[in-house]
Amino acid sequence: MTTRLHLLSLVAGAFIAATTHLAFAAGSAFDLSPDQKDRVRAEKNEKAIEAVSKSFKFVSDGKLTIGLHPSNPPLSTYASDATTVVGFDVDLAQLVADSLGRELVLVPVAWADWPLGLESGKFDAVISNVTVTEQRKEKFDFSTYRKDELGYYVKADSAIKAIKEPKDIAGLKVITDAGTNQEKILLAWDKENVAKGLKPIEVQYYDDDAVSTLAIQSGRADAVFSVNATQAYKAAVSGKTKLVGTVSGGWPITAEVAVTTRKGSGAADGVTAALNAVIADGKYKKVLDRWNLGSEAIDKATTNPPGLPKS
Repeated sequence: MTTRLHLLSLVAGAFIAATTHLAFAAGSAFDLSPDQKDRVRAEKNEKAIEAVSKSFKFVSDGKLTIGLHPSNPPLSTYASDATTVVGFDVDLAQLVADSLGRELVLVPVAWADWPLGLESGKFDAVISNVTVTEQRKEKFDFSTYRKDELGYYVKADSAIKAIKEPKDIAGLKVITDAGTNQEKILLAWDKENVAKGLKPIEVQYYDDDAVSTLAIQSGRADAVFSVNATQAYKAAVSGKTKLVGTVSGGWPITAEVAVTTRKGSGAADGVTAALNAVIADGKYKKVLDRWNLGSEAIDKATTNPPGLPKS
């Protein structure tokens, strides 16, 4: 049974929002300062530079211009100065820029606007949690760098130890995001369970993250099924939730996130070479671990792998 719950408790929402903000600000595990003293850097990589086609025209001489959408930590967000963009995507962009011997330039962009910005030459590449799909491959090239993972998170002291397959969610109250891959997967799992005679789940939707947090902490919901990266960050900062299972964002197909460049521009092979070099020397893992994303590591970067099929 699916129910749509919109709990509009302003007092509870304001309280949880305030405490969440303080927790994020105080979380010593993550550096949200603008100077980023602990950022991992890479050496200039001549092989990666040579792999970039001579016909590729960078936006600016000596620079690598990256478009990204500052949205939620740990992927990308604004630092404590409310101006500088920091996060995993920024650190990865820095490794690629260093490898190509170029100065990194970041251009914040709305999510809906990155395709046009990239096609029009506003950026050299986009690093903003873009999943490889067959439809996107018609216009763009891809260099993979991270698994596209969704995560099941529960209250830190929950009796739920693991959610690995459909039967593990039978009878649970699960929060997810409307109109997303995670909702599609959750409903597919529930349909499979019901067909086997297992208890249906109760799906809950919230417009306010603070109210969603309150639902988990109060026991009104059993689990949250959402983007693993953002949930992992919240768990590390607050200590109030824990990961009990991950699912590919393209379930049952494996999905990966990639650096996105213009189709046929000649940049992708150089970016892929740069990524594989930092994977091999351990700098890639250091960046993942810095933002609590170790579970999303890939073993090898690939240019234009099979993507999620067209719907």
